[in-house]
Amino acid sequence: MTNTVKNDRAAWFCGPSATCSNLPPQRARIWRLVLLGAPGVGKGTQAELLVERLGVCQLATGDVFRAAAKSTNASLTPAMAAAVGHMRKGELVPDTTVWEIVRERSSCLRCRGGFVLDGFPRTIMQANALQELMKSEGLELDGVLNYELPTAEIVARISGRRVCEKCKAVFHVTGRPPKVAGVCDQCGGKLIQREDDRPESVKVRLETYDRATSPLIDFYRNLGKLIPISAEGTPDEVFARTTAAL
Repeated sequence: MTNTVKNDRAAWFCGPSATCSNLPPQRARIWRLVLLGAPGVGKGTQAELLVERLGVCQLATGDVFRAAAKSTNASLTPAMAAAVGHMRKGELVPDTTVWEIVRERSSCLRCRGGFVLDGFPRTIMQANALQELMKSEGLELDGVLNYELPTAEIVARISGRRVCEKCKAVFHVTGRPPKVAGVCDQCGGKLIQREDDRPESVKVRLETYDRATSPLIDFYRNLGKLIPISAEGTPDEVFARTTAAL
């Protein structure tokens, strides 16, 4: 069933001083999920489908960072201000700062619409901290969805991507080819392959992801929360596997 209530996620974007303008109705079944998946597996699309069809809120840490970067310093919490400071220096936001940003949004974890956490946790420290916070709130994760795809398929997906130099429209050499090879359908600009989309770069990104995520996968498997999902096929086919597994 498609969710018809749109939550602006103000509390997630802005922090504890904000209130969401359109809270979802109370449901008999509330889903609380974490998403894992390497770049290129379609995790973002599955997050959108979970929001649309299960009515959950997508709580993506990347969204918080982007919102913080656009805000005035006066409106930032100390954790958000610290994150912005690191980003402006071109540094990664430390685990402890990321955790503080999530912790100060604990009301979002209690949201009656449920949630899907995207981009968090990324480390064992963050996973343990989340586990303790949810326990203190009397909450429990329903599952950790781990979207899986063979490395060769991921490389083909990402390395086939082409981006317009002018309008930034995205195409794919096989999945969504332009009408004229190398030319953007929308503005006629030149389509290019980004440096980090080249096969050799993709393989390095995947190796880095595997090293960082393997401990998390083991952590949630040991808790009995890990739900492996094959990411092969269309988005609807993958979503059908997701709901069947849930």
